[in-house]
Amino acid sequence: MTGDETSDFIDDFVTFDPIAEGVSTPFTLPPEAASQRLDKAVAEAVPQLSRARVQALIAAGALTLNGQVITGGSTKAQPGDYVLVIPAPEPAEPQAEAIALDVLFEDGDLIVINKPAGMAAHPAPGTASGTLVNALLHHCRGSLSGIGGVLRPGIVHRLDKDTSGVMVAAKSDAAHAGLTALFSRHDISRRYVALTRGAPRAFAGRIETLIARAHHDRKKMAVVRSGGRPAITDYETLAICGPEEKPLAARVRCTLHTGRTHQIRVHMAALGAPCLGDPVYGSGSPALRVREAISEAGLTRQALHAEHLGFVHPITGKRLRFTVPMPDDMQALAEALELV
Repeated sequence: MTGDETSDFIDDFVTFDPIAEGVSTPFTLPPEAASQRLDKAVAEAVPQLSRARVQALIAAGALTLNGQVITGGSTKAQPGDYVLVIPAPEPAEPQAEAIALDVLFEDGDLIVINKPAGMAAHPAPGTASGTLVNALLHHCRGSLSGIGGVLRPGIVHRLDKDTSGVMVAAKSDAAHAGLTALFSRHDISRRYVALTRGAPRAFAGRIETLIARAHHDRKKMAVVRSGGRPAITDYETLAICGPEEKPLAARVRCTLHTGRTHQIRVHMAALGAPCLGDPVYGSGSPALRVREAISEAGLTRQALHAEHLGFVHPITGKRLRFTVPMPDDMQALAEALELV
């Protein structure tokens, strides 16, 4: 996925699904393969494996040519009979935990859930348990084929811990590879709803910037003039609270075209309309009426919700769309501010 609304997809492991796990996989490279790098030739010969995975396996001594171990993936390929040994998936380090999940869709390859606010996507320093990965390890026990050689769900995008909404995770290597490709090409529909302090000056538009780590605080992201990654968000103000010339708050729909860490939160702040309740980017105090509504609604996080996710199933080719309403805290706040 974040930090936040997707954060940058995870592409460091894309592996093998249909290949038998823990067994030898023989193949032959023809003479015409000798003109390219070995790792590239092997990845083409065994297309279910990513090139990165092939490189890791070669470095680990899993490839032999005519019975001799080869460990140099950057060398020129030689024609001959090869055997690639795919190790069985290792147990995941995170522990399975019986945490209830709001499952929107599930099959043998992927699962789509409505993540609650307060749940981190995966374990990290200070958050060793109670994460989506912990919950999925329990929920999907016995049905994970192994992602990157490890029995774990494939988290291909993230939502920030305190951002709620739709997420997809892979249960098989084939689905992980396909979903990663979709996120890499931005060939996926992602829409969010934000409740903001004030409203963007232009009620609809596109904000296109570079985003990078803030120089003064490496835990924050910031709009920069150079050295960042492109970030594109379309936004539309759906409702406002207060006078049109100076709104107190707004309900804004945001459509992502990229997935940078904290992208929507950074872009809304750059537009002068940060998410209400945002402890990092929500500088400035909202009006008294808005503060009272936040307290009554029990909102203790940024008012940001991933309401829609749409994509083509990487295995079946079926188009899937999922839309979930705002959770209770945001819904109560929107009603109190007449933003529904």
